[in-house]
Amino acid sequence: MKAVRIIDGAATFVETPAPTGDGVLVDVVSAGICGSDLHLIDHGLVEGRILGHEIAGRTPDGTAVSVEPVGRCGHCNNCEAGYANHCDSMVAFGIFADGGMAEQLIVPDTCLHRLPNGVDPSVASIVEPLAVAVHGLHRTQARSGARIAIIGAGPIGLALAAVCRAEGLEPDVSARHDHQRAAVERLGGTVGLNGRYDVVLDAVGTTESLADSIRACRPEGTVGLVGTLWDPATIDVGLCLKEVQIVPSTMYCGAGGRSDFYRAAAILADHPAIASTLVTHRFPLDAAEDAFHAARDRSSGAIKVVFEV
Repeated sequence: MKAVRIIDGAATFVETPAPTGDGVLVDVVSAGICGSDLHLIDHGLVEGRILGHEIAGRTPDGTAVSVEPVGRCGHCNNCEAGYANHCDSMVAFGIFADGGMAEQLIVPDTCLHRLPNGVDPSVASIVEPLAVAVHGLHRTQARSGARIAIIGAGPIGLALAAVCRAEGLEPDVSARHDHQRAAVERLGGTVGLNGRYDVVLDAVGTTESLADSIRACRPEGTVGLVGTLWDPATIDVGLCLKEVQIVPSTMYCGAGGRSDFYRAAAILADHPAIASTLVTHRFPLDAAEDAFHAARDRSSGAIKVVFEV
């Protein structure tokens, strides 16, 4: 089958045997490139791996599904509490095991979420980043009427803007590029920050973005760290002086009977313009080099780059 594998630090189109083993076979329809994929490559953590954890496709009976790329044991304390993202033996497809930048993959049936009517798998790979945003916002416990700011307007920042609007919140968003500003407005957010905020969502994850987030936050407010800290970050005394609470988040879960993936898919079904706004570039698998080049160059107009399989 066709696939994209990391060889000598580069995303490389390959022909490889079809997957075998226990689980459900998924015919992949779309697979997105995540910013974390780029970091994983740069840190040498996925050499030899088929990438792809933003995945949608069809099962053998034709059911359209999004794939929650987290294999869980189902019986550790974290799994029983609904926190599969903290499973004692968690397997992340596309990171610790081969993922969805391929024609097919096999995953446990617990990873599959039937797509709502009207959501095509050709756009449903963005359910995964939307689920990240759902989880990150939920972790902050933002209430109706709260003043919300988002630092960064890459895919996760824009997903956060979309989720905030779906939850009745009106986010102000700090965006660097013109195409990101236009996307913020299409999603119903406001470009630029003004004053102090109850909740600031850091969608970048750097020393600089954390400093910006703490500056934008009101005293005793909350910074939701949704962007991943790939390198150590320094936090200055402003955190203490303002008594700001930092709430990190990772992936998504189903705690309390509330599935972040289910909510993300429902938001996409209710707001189809999210897909047309976020997905800016599409490539076949055999154009892997061009696809990853586009994903790295945010100034070129790329937001979400997706493989059409």
